[in-house]
Amino acid sequence: MGDADITLRHLARRRPEDLVRALVPEGRRIEVLGWVDSQVTNIERRLDKALRLRVDGEPRVLHVEFCFALRDDVPDRLFEYLGFLFAALRLEGPGEPVPPIESVAVVLSGRSRRLPATGQRRTAWPGRPFSGTHFRVDAVYQRTVGELRARGSVLWLVFTPLARNATAAALKEVVAEIHAGATTVEERAELYTALLVMATIDPWGHNLLKELIIMVEDKEEGLLRRTPIIGEMIIEAERRGEQRGELRGELRGELRGEQRGEQRGELRGEERGKQQAIAELLGRLFARRLGRRPTAEEERSILERARAIGPCEVEDALLDLEGEALVRWLAEPIRPS
Repeated sequence: MGDADITLRHLARRRPEDLVRALVPEGRRIEVLGWVDSQVTNIERRLDKALRLRVDGEPRVLHVEFCFALRDDVPDRLFEYLGFLFAALRLEGPGEPVPPIESVAVVLSGRSRRLPATGQRRTAWPGRPFSGTHFRVDAVYQRTVGELRARGSVLWLVFTPLARNATAAALKEVVAEIHAGATTVEERAELYTALLVMATIDPWGHNLLKELIIMVEDKEEGLLRRTPIIGEMIIEAERRGEQRGELRGELRGELRGEQRGEQRGELRGEERGKQQAIAELLGRLFARRLGRRPTAEEERSILERARAIGPCEVEDALLDLEGEALVRWLAEPIRPS
């Protein structure tokens, strides 16, 4: 899913409690113990999609997968991941029972007809009793703005542009809630970036991206221009000579996602913005891990590796490797996967 995936995973790591509380039945006592981090990550490095919990005092594991759409390969991916996760948990506690695991596919777009509440990957022979796995489906794009706001967290507010009843008036209130609910300027920038990335998906054809950009710019006074993925899009639109007065008056820059028929210049501009946004997110993660910002050489290595092996793989390495091991990895020649 590119930008959407890395942005949402980054926010989920910031606010795991908010992620969990919306996906665990109401009324349960929940304690978040942390993300699964296991030696099996050398085989499957994305086990940070799973959280260790205690629900009513009992150990549980919650696996969350963000999906652009509920495509045919999603059940296969969830089943495969579940196997790696089960193996990781079993190796960590030899002789101990593996905690019950629940998988949830958070779906961002798809058909207008209501998606099922559960999905499955069947592995049994035809005509035999079921074996395989079931997973829950949380089709956030089929929910209303009110339902997403009722989840009680700025994390879930970023999904409101996907809602079937999203309007400019409703999103103006959402922007104000994010402004009030974010704890730092940095977090606000990340939340607004996710909000606008969700608006580019636009599963219902609301076409609210331009208005949403104006709302955020009005509220934050230039924050968008300092946010790489959005600022680059605005700058590129201006370079193309498109007439644009004050952002609050009129935004004529065609700030769309990658669509067929866009000119090469537009694609290059958006790609530069996306790459800078990815580098910024990964740079912040590096800083949290090592307690300092990456050097210019390290920043260059992070971006080159994101291009060569994918931003999610680089994010996984930043989470897996410690201290000097991470510094050495960034200094090594890049080996495409």
